[in-house]
Amino acid sequence: MSICPLCNGIESMSINCDQCNLPMEDKGRIMDYFDDYSAYLDIDGMKLFNGIADDARNKQCPHVFYCSQCHTEKTMFIQEIEEAH
Repeated sequence: MSICPLCNGIESMSINCDQCNLPMEDKGRIMDYFDDYSAYLDIDGMKLFNGIADDARNKQCPHVFYCSQCHTEKTMFIQEIEEAH
């Protein structure tokens, strides 16, 4: 089983905005924004119908990054890591 290092607090990521070059804030998984209950659904199951090709197969977690200065959003695909047993 693989897990997202950002979702699980194992790593952090610094992304600068392409427009104004200020730091962007990680707003979490893109699937959490689909509806009121999507944050509570199975992550791997959500990847099957989130409209993003190959994120499940490539073991990537799509995260939304947001710039509060110029209101730019950017989706980054975070490589998941294998969970230690």
